[in-house]
Amino acid sequence: MKLFTFSRFALCVLCGAGVFVVPDLASAGWVSQTSGTTEALSSVHFPANAATGYAVGSYGTIRATTNGGANWVSQTSGTTNSLSSVQFPPGAGTGYAVGSAGTIRKTTNGGANWVSQTSGTTSWLRSVHFPVNVLTGYAVGSSGTILKTTNGGSWVSQPSGITDGLSSVHFPSGALTGYAAGNAGTILKTTDGGANWDWQSSGTAEGLSSVHFPWDAQIGYAVGGYGTILKTTNGGANWVSQTSGTTNSLASVFFPARNVQTGYVVGENGAIRKTTNGGANWVSQTSGTTNLLCSVHFPADVQTGYAVGWNGTILKSTDGGAWVEETAGVRDQGLGIRLTAKPNPFTSFATLPGHEAERFSLYDISGRKVGTYKGDRVGEGLAPGVYFLKHQEMLKQVQHDEIVRIVKVR
Repeated sequence: MKLFTFSRFALCVLCGAGVFVVPDLASAGWVSQTSGTTEALSSVHFPANAATGYAVGSYGTIRATTNGGANWVSQTSGTTNSLSSVQFPPGAGTGYAVGSAGTIRKTTNGGANWVSQTSGTTSWLRSVHFPVNVLTGYAVGSSGTILKTTNGGSWVSQPSGITDGLSSVHFPSGALTGYAAGNAGTILKTTDGGANWDWQSSGTAEGLSSVHFPWDAQIGYAVGGYGTILKTTNGGANWVSQTSGTTNSLASVFFPARNVQTGYVVGENGAIRKTTNGGANWVSQTSGTTNLLCSVHFPADVQTGYAVGWNGTILKSTDGGAWVEETAGVRDQGLGIRLTAKPNPFTSFATLPGHEAERFSLYDISGRKVGTYKGDRVGEGLAPGVYFLKHQEMLKQVQHDEIVRIVKVR
């Protein structure tokens, strides 16, 4: 007995019976770019728009693009020390990069030349931020190090009051009120340009890798170890944990275009998660990599952004990351089977956790069977498209089951 006709199957797909929607396959999600390096990339920043940007990383690596990542070219940093953070004040050709052994490099011509600055420390500097112009900026790093310049080059140590390492610094709307975050759940705040830094209770002992306030000094986010995401709505008086949906450590958080609702986090194992409701829900996006992603930046809006990480990884999205990872189920009263494909969408193949040794039939949207696969490598070798899974045992026994949609991209 036939379980379904091709016409009924196609109709369900196209018209929504069974809640299936065919996505626009031209929507690419996160796409890998050719970085021209295999060095780990720690930070990415686009100062004015989505065309001209910079990425820095290990062994003094600096890569730059002027065409939205179609080409990334090497710039000479003048150091072999690892670079952890790069930032260009808004719209400027002047930028700064910081890194190991107190390294600070500066360019005034868009990276054609990078020159050394004296930091006065040997601490590993992890983050640099110039909030409003090319003169006043901050850098933080290991052993509670905080540095400030008010003339674009003379760096002066500020008293942090701690010895824990600091990983991130951000001043949301001016050079007076800012935040720093780091080891053991540390969050510091200043309201006087760094003359005083006050400790805040984060409610976690996990290391925090990134802090970001999208609009003003009231609503902000911090991320870190084991999927930690924190949010404050009152300038850090209270930090509340959010459910990230992952145990991967998170390395970077960014909310584009001064938008407090839509934001992105990236981290271990290629993790990318997105929220469109201020962190009430964080949903997974498919990165297409298992490399650690260290930094994410959307320069102008919530659609076009970049992420960088280990092994020279550079990813770009022009559609807000496109699809989120789908969790589709097969439910049957007789067999009680429920399937989840991961990752979904996928670039190489998907796996079905708990059903790796079982066999499944795969159909395209016309209802044509395209193959039979074991649950550990579903869809391998297929062209990009939308496909549907059916369990082999269910094909024999069940007439009214749901069909799992999987999507292959690239």
